[in-house]
Amino acid sequence: MDFSQPPGENYANPRACFFHVLFKASALAFYILSALFIDNFVIIFVVTVLLAALDFWVVKNVSGRILVGLRWWNEINDLGESVWKFESLDQESLARLNKKDSWLFWWTLYLTAVAWIVLGIFSLIRFQADYCLIIGVCLTLSIANIIGFTKCRKGTGSW
Repeated sequence: MDFSQPPGENYANPRACFFHVLFKASALAFYILSALFIDNFVIIFVVTVLLAALDFWVVKNVSGRILVGLRWWNEINDLGESVWKFESLDQESLARLNKKDSWLFWWTLYLTAVAWIVLGIFSLIRFQADYCLIIGVCLTLSIANIIGFTKCRKGTGSW
């Protein structure tokens, strides 16, 4: 690493970047490595889904706000209808966000979903339908964040 780089070339929020990647990597790593060390499907299911849920929460509520200035949530209106809300920083604030932070956020968001899809294909090839359930839950959480943050980025006020 070149230490003579200007400060703008480094991550502006290294802790947020670390935790953004940590939960994604831990869910994927546990799922992959658990096949080698654990014979109990229930333990694999619970721990993997718990790690994926922690990743979902961290991305939605922490790293999305800090790294890319975006936030989304769901409300139930008076008619009982589900309404999705999207919020982002103003254009001037968005322009000041660190490019490396943004790059890390978007690439890991999409690559995690791709990794779950690849693992799902392997589970289908190996005829492990029960493991496809784990993949389905984890992929659903990943895709929910992708949809939410993509709509935020495009400036949609509600869905």
